[in-house]
Amino acid sequence: MTIDYRDTEVLNRIRRRQLLQGVAAGALAGGFLPGLVFAQDAAAEITPAEPLAELGRDEQLILGWSMTSPIGVTNPWAVPGYTHQEGNALMWEPLMYFGIFKDDFIPWLAESMEYTTEDFTVLQIKINPMAKWSDGVAVTAKDVIFTFNGQLTNTKLPYHAAFEQFMESATAVDDLTVDLKFNMPAPRFKFEVLCLKFDTGIPIVPAHALEGAEDVNAIAGGVEMPHSGPYDVVAWNANQKIFNLRESWWAIEAGLATLPDVKRMVMVQLGGQVGQNMDTVAQRLVNNEMDSALGFMASVIGNIVAQNDKITTHTGNASPYGYMDWWPNSLWMNTQVAPFDDVRVRRAISLSINRDLIDEVLYEGSKIGTIYPFPLYPGLVSFVESPEVKALEAALQPGLYDPDQAAALMTEAGFTMNGDGLWEKDGATVNATINGFEGIHGDIVPVLVEFLLAAGFDASTNFGTDAFQNMADGAPGLYMFGHGASLRDPHATFELFHGRFSASIGTSAGNNRFSRYSNPEYDQVVDAMAPLTADNPEFFANAVKAMEIYWRDQIDVPVIQFLHRIAYNQTYWTNWPTVDNVGRGINGAFWHHTGMLVVTDLKKA
Repeated sequence: MTIDYRDTEVLNRIRRRQLLQGVAAGALAGGFLPGLVFAQDAAAEITPAEPLAELGRDEQLILGWSMTSPIGVTNPWAVPGYTHQEGNALMWEPLMYFGIFKDDFIPWLAESMEYTTEDFTVLQIKINPMAKWSDGVAVTAKDVIFTFNGQLTNTKLPYHAAFEQFMESATAVDDLTVDLKFNMPAPRFKFEVLCLKFDTGIPIVPAHALEGAEDVNAIAGGVEMPHSGPYDVVAWNANQKIFNLRESWWAIEAGLATLPDVKRMVMVQLGGQVGQNMDTVAQRLVNNEMDSALGFMASVIGNIVAQNDKITTHTGNASPYGYMDWWPNSLWMNTQVAPFDDVRVRRAISLSINRDLIDEVLYEGSKIGTIYPFPLYPGLVSFVESPEVKALEAALQPGLYDPDQAAALMTEAGFTMNGDGLWEKDGATVNATINGFEGIHGDIVPVLVEFLLAAGFDASTNFGTDAFQNMADGAPGLYMFGHGASLRDPHATFELFHGRFSASIGTSAGNNRFSRYSNPEYDQVVDAMAPLTADNPEFFANAVKAMEIYWRDQIDVPVIQFLHRIAYNQTYWTNWPTVDNVGRGINGAFWHHTGMLVVTDLKKA
């Protein structure tokens, strides 16, 4: 890598900033929704009828998280309010999980899910005959159909749009078999909607608990609601949330799991927004007071591992101390408002960022800087390494760092450099305030600010509580946020920028919809991909075209692949999922939908 004088000056400023900041900890929580925060009712508390049985420390798993959902909300259909990220994933199960590091399905409530027509318009689901709810009632086709019909008709539920777009009907062939019929080819529905992975997919809910309810969204769930997962909420207050193992969990008898060693999971309240107070968390991990928590920034995770030889990470005690999450981060902007409605300005911002230097300064040389809006998992790697995409990359140079070319584009767009070294037009500079989240972006955003300032953009940092709302509102500035979408092929990510998600000015944009981009040419390409499988040549040709438009129009500015640097304390618990212990192929984030598998697979040290 060649570094010119501009790189050197930026690097010096970055290092001065890092020295001033000191060693700060931060969370890497992919896919979380910081805008959906609900005040806990301080008077509400779940307390056991009798004191909980005393358990040894070696039977309890202690995890740290910033809990913000209302106490008592365990019903997945309690919207708004429910989240799987605060331990509720231990209660709810899907038809199938998906192991990203094995690129394979993990059958669960369903023994199988197979398309029975060549055009992907019928999916037959065979339910595991051993599956039961916590109250002993069998899981049957009635529950699956109730879940599907609820998503189809209830506009508040998170997958309503997907069911409304694709589902024609769901019928019971028998008590354990469901035929799901689609009104168009739906080759991705099984994976994208019916499998739990990372933060996506749906769990199955009990028909006998919810049917007949006047408003299923208003039912909190509490400790009474039947669920199929292995843990029950037994206590919950402002400081902690406690789950006890239910040893009658159906998956043990079904042979899908052994009796878990973790008899109790305690989720400790960290307070604040997700990612705050992580300096204290780091010390508690080192002191063996916690077994795991959110991920940490590069400046901290290495020190944690060095201070306690019982602590490991996804890559052991070696950099980068983590795995690639599904949430690659970009600088988003509202493409409907000036000056970001000008592709030249968006491209100039990208040209001002030196991704190679980011890798050197923040990631010890690991190749984390990116030009893609999706994670480089196996299926996506094969796409980006194709000759067609490589040719596009060579022609469009999406990762190019060239401040001179950036300056030429800004000049062409009508900007002039003022006396403060900032681009100005009609008396206004380019508001390049980066909205983000300190616990997650405390290392990368200050670096980006320095690059942008050096290139003449009026950059600063906003880690305030209004950051997410600014993104949703389309406020002036830039938004550091991820793309929670594609895992196997690029369609889901490209769909994020479809015109039907382009919220008008004055309305709130949904999560992952911040660009408000609209282009009929692009929409036509993405729509043509939807009914096709990833191995279809027509799908591939359209994916290449979508990639071309994404780079050509600089819809947003991709910056980094996202790393989960999670510390796993092995003092009391082993068998954490790592690069050397792939197991089921799941990632190690206990707050994801697959967190139940992380917890139940742990072994006593």
